[in-house]
Amino acid sequence: MDTDKSFTSLDKNLFGDNFAWGVSTAALQTEGSCDADGKGPSVWDTFSNKRGKILNGHKPTHACEFYNEYRRDIDLVKQLNIPNFRFSIAWTRILPSGEGEVNQAGIEHYNKVIDYCLQQGITPWVTLYHWDLPQALEDKGGWTNRQIVEWFSNFTTICAKSFGDRVKHWMVMNEPAVFTGAGYFLGIHAPGRTGLRNFLPAIHHVVLSIVAGARILRHICPDAQIGNTFSCSYIEPYADKPRHIAAAKRADALINRLYIEPLLGLGYPTQEVKALKGIYKYVQPGDEANMSFDFDFIGIQNYTREIVKYSFFTPYIGASLVKAQDRGVEITEMKWEVHPPSIYEMVKKYNSYPQIKKLIITENGAAFPDVVFDGKVDDQRRLSYLQTHLQQVLRAKQEGYNVEGYFVWTLTDNFEWAEGYHPRFGLVYVDFENQQRIIKASGHWFAQMLG
Repeated sequence: MDTDKSFTSLDKNLFGDNFAWGVSTAALQTEGSCDADGKGPSVWDTFSNKRGKILNGHKPTHACEFYNEYRRDIDLVKQLNIPNFRFSIAWTRILPSGEGEVNQAGIEHYNKVIDYCLQQGITPWVTLYHWDLPQALEDKGGWTNRQIVEWFSNFTTICAKSFGDRVKHWMVMNEPAVFTGAGYFLGIHAPGRTGLRNFLPAIHHVVLSIVAGARILRHICPDAQIGNTFSCSYIEPYADKPRHIAAAKRADALINRLYIEPLLGLGYPTQEVKALKGIYKYVQPGDEANMSFDFDFIGIQNYTREIVKYSFFTPYIGASLVKAQDRGVEITEMKWEVHPPSIYEMVKKYNSYPQIKKLIITENGAAFPDVVFDGKVDDQRRLSYLQTHLQQVLRAKQEGYNVEGYFVWTLTDNFEWAEGYHPRFGLVYVDFENQQRIIKASGHWFAQMLG
């Protein structure tokens, strides 16, 4: 790859003056200090202590020590010329048991983070919920308990009143399809529950909670931009045959449409996935009026595409993914295919919803094996990944599609959920033994483009 050409092939000015450039992080993945200053345990603290749940037995106990070193990492955001910094608030720092008495030390911590961002000329974008449900609430049923709408509303109210005078960009929840699908259906993420009996009520209660949270933010912070983020993958059928095409449509409904459509007032995609009809058991009179919200922006988070084939043996959906490593394509450390047109296709797909006012890519990035050599990390594959995906974003924008921002996942290598510390997504390398930071080649390139 011609590095010199890489540094000049993309110009931020091509995206327009109002395009939001940023970097995204999450509390559980970066903060560490898991029991400091009154913080309560989250479902991920519990899940990571169970044998065999996290690769190599890793735990988020220390992560990147962002809790103590937030100034250093925010300084890196500034050094990289990144104007917008997305981070999340750990529910159990604010409410150690998920409800009840407020932990003032938690409020003070996020006040300091927000104030330091603003002091450095960086705009804070806050995610209220990035998967770290308080364990005390999970013990009461978590997202399967309808009472969680009240619990989450209370948490949102506290955050909006505490930080809304300075935070003008809010995301209610991060990737609901992932944390409910992996955590309440497949059991591979915290809290490790499985089956439709957990999945279906969780879906509905999450939708009600997102809308309740968004309405609270609108009421308390009327001048703020309020959005929500959604995971999405470009889905293509394995072959041009009716059964594979139908399977791909079912997978698309589950992966890409399950949450965005009800939240836009279109209802659940039960036509394609019949098993979802069981959700109506949990829908109570009056719920329909509380299932949609007029968001200021929608965040989409795309990393790859999936090839789907018909599968008689897959319950409920009759479809299965054809693994990328079996298809002879370039893959990342997560075994995800590198397919830049995927992000263009997802911008197109979400532009087909007239209810969406503004589309922002709130996560895109890749994990590759990074090696420190002579004090540097020359991550050319990540650099290429970011460039080729940004070229596809630019293509969409130049064709007239509504896309008004791009946030890289992520700032620093971190705790990558069930994969532990193995996959490295950061623009900045972290030595987890001594917490040393090294800006990678991709980070230097991004800084130069934004400079």
